[in-house]
Amino acid sequence: MAAPRVAVYTRISRDDEGEGLGVARQRQDCERLTDLRGWAVAKIYEDNDVSAYKRHVRRPAFELMLSDLADGLIDGVVAYDLDRLARQPKDLERLIDLYDERKRRMFATVTNDVNLGTADGRTMARVMVAFANKSSHDASRRIQRKHLELARQGKSSGGPAPYGWQKDGRKVDLVAAEHIRAAQKQLLAGVRIGTIRTDWQRRGLAHPREGTTRLPHHLVERMLTNPRLCGYRTYRGEVLLDDDGHPVIGAWDPINTVEEWEAVCAVVAERKQKYPGRSLARKYLLSGIARCGLCHAKIRGQINRHRSPNSKGASFSYQCSVVNGGCGKVGRAGEAVDEFVISLVLAEQRERAASTTVREGEPWPNASELAEVEADIAALTQAAKAKEITVSTLLQLLPDLERRRDELKLERGRFSKARHQAASPSVDTLEDFLSLPLERQQALILHSLSAILIHPAGRGVRKFDPSLIEPVWR
Repeated sequence: MAAPRVAVYTRISRDDEGEGLGVARQRQDCERLTDLRGWAVAKIYEDNDVSAYKRHVRRPAFELMLSDLADGLIDGVVAYDLDRLARQPKDLERLIDLYDERKRRMFATVTNDVNLGTADGRTMARVMVAFANKSSHDASRRIQRKHLELARQGKSSGGPAPYGWQKDGRKVDLVAAEHIRAAQKQLLAGVRIGTIRTDWQRRGLAHPREGTTRLPHHLVERMLTNPRLCGYRTYRGEVLLDDDGHPVIGAWDPINTVEEWEAVCAVVAERKQKYPGRSLARKYLLSGIARCGLCHAKIRGQINRHRSPNSKGASFSYQCSVVNGGCGKVGRAGEAVDEFVISLVLAEQRERAASTTVREGEPWPNASELAEVEADIAALTQAAKAKEITVSTLLQLLPDLERRRDELKLERGRFSKARHQAASPSVDTLEDFLSLPLERQQALILHSLSAILIHPAGRGVRKFDPSLIEPVWR
């Protein structure tokens, strides 16, 4: 008679060694047990560095093992301990259901003698998993309490240092910090996070793990807006406040000032409010800026698939389209329009720069109001602690003050953003302009113009006429 073919399941919640040694030791002990029982190992199912307690975590090897057991590809399961298989009662019940369907399936663990094929064994397994679940819950509560205490002290909770800091997590990595600052300046100048992400990925910057080539969009956004950049300590994704309502300062060197960080956050927040869920990527400089001189609908750029002999190699055009709600009667070669508009904008901005000086040291006008609101919040909190006012009174007065505080902080961020944008270096030549990312070029156009009207040129091929391109200045 052929030996039963069983699965060996190994799992460890946290692989601190990073080499899978924990699951390897489990596998060796399980294989010895199968030899003693006279069973054959059909397959090794391994979930390394995966929790069995967290409800939202999916264990791929565990799910595959249950599927193979249900399909009859394996005759049983061997694990080092029952808690390696399950720490949630629902996972154990899924396994028990399979053993209920077929009583003769094999089951064994190295550390105890539990048989899921018998009623007593299933009862014992349920009790053991319930205790394992409680143990995990207690450990989780202790860890959360420890992390909160570390956060209140401004200390790190461990783990690898974020991009921008050295391995100790305290001292700034000067090279990485410069990459972050440069990307933030691009963001303030109108460049999309997607463009920055593509550039970082091409240059091999800020990869989350060694050997990883994919750099997610949300990770780059987080790197550029992380409160840690200005020294703020966070807990569960929020800036942690002390008893007086002030942000807790972390025990590491900051990369940004609070003003710089707030300016970057304001840019990201405004884009999300203005364009929720939309991609801001564009292929043509004046797409969405140019408008038809007849119907005033927005004109989009499009590739010229059928060039006329006299088009002089024009590769794209701005065309009023019926599909986009326009009249479809106005179109113009794109390169000539772009070059003309760029020359207008550069001339206007040079003239403005000559007559205007940026007041970099100008203070934010509502700083005193924010200080007063924060002082009122701290005073109310202290009064409630001293039992000078009731908690009910505190909860009635606090929300309005906190709302006003948050509004003022957002306003301060927008003020800082505007000042940084005004202080950004000007572009003097066409070559400098064309060397910028497209989003930055569009931001410079929109700094001077609110729209471009393209008027009809009549029938037939004609020489480019600048008088038919009407700028609408801000």
